Amino acid sequence: MAHLESRKHISPDSGFPITLHPKFNPKIESHTPPEPPHKERTPLPDRGLSADPAKTSLLSVATREDLTESIGTYLSNVQLSSLTPTQLDELALLVNERGVVFFRDQDLTTEGQVKIFEHYGELDRHPSQKDTGHHVIRGSTQDHRELLKYTPWPSGDFHADTSFEINPPSYSMLRMEEHPPVGGDTAWVSAYGLYDTLSDAMKKFVEGLHAVHTSRLQYDTIIDLWGVGPNRAPVDSHHPAVRTHPVTGLKALNINPGFVTGFAELKRYESDKLLDFFQYHVHSADDHYVRWKWTVGSVAIWDNRYDAIISILTLHYLSPFL
Repeated sequence: MAHLESRKHISPDSGFPITLHPKFNPKIESHTPPEPPHKERTPLPDRGLSADPAKTSLLSVATREDLTESIGTYLSNVQLSSLTPTQLDELALLVNERGVVFFRDQDLTTEGQVKIFEHYGELDRHPSQKDTGHHVIRGSTQDHRELLKYTPWPSGDFHADTSFEINPPSYSMLRMEEHPPVGGDTAWVSAYGLYDTLSDAMKKFVEGLHAVHTSRLQYDTIIDLWGVGPNRAPVDSHHPAVRTHPVTGLKALNINPGFVTGFAELKRYESDKLLDFFQYHVHSADDHYVRWKWTVGSVAIWDNRYDAIISILTLHYLSPFL
């Protein structure tokens, strides 16, 4: 963390860094994003809509094990690289229903991973992504709680992948290439479950709100902490706080601590208190939570509209991300 701008300004009284607002950081002020904002797109119909509800083809070649009642399924005895288009459609439906599906000991290459995900539609690009096909996430042993003193984005907290985009991604995929002996787990929590466990009165109230999703905190953090320039200028979007999944028809809570900073219809203090509640609600959802222990060759595919909230518990890995 020594390279962070705010750590270069030391208090003569305490001897500790003086935390500066990131806009005082000249690296952030001087950055000019090279790409224009995304325009709204109309995606093709979800591949899960074309799948056999019984998933007969997929489950004829894979063994299914549900990891919790609410979320997470492990498919064994199968290679993703060998799945047919029909089986890939059924996998999409399984991901829609279970939130996240895991595999181990996969023979996928980066090129094969990209090819599989192209079956599901146009590939998204993370704001910091330089390669057009995939994004490499490198591990870190830094204390993310300490980082929050000097960077504005809660990078280790639950979040939905780029939920601030006008067209947020539907599916995401991680493949593990390097991993430490201990640590590096990732957790997912069910947005279906988060909605279902609200009281009827709270459901009715939240369904009338729009959550304010922003990339501004991540934008500033990327420049200072990651040392790369985001491709696009900061994005602010209003998305319904509760959304209906286009395949399953189930309602899901569309609020995550990583990118949601308020609610459009509420006054500031109302909004802040409601955010405090949802922070508690997300972190206390043990009955709608699954934790995955990675090994080299493991793959996770998840639906950002179902369990649109994931947490990287310890970043010790390298993997392409789509």
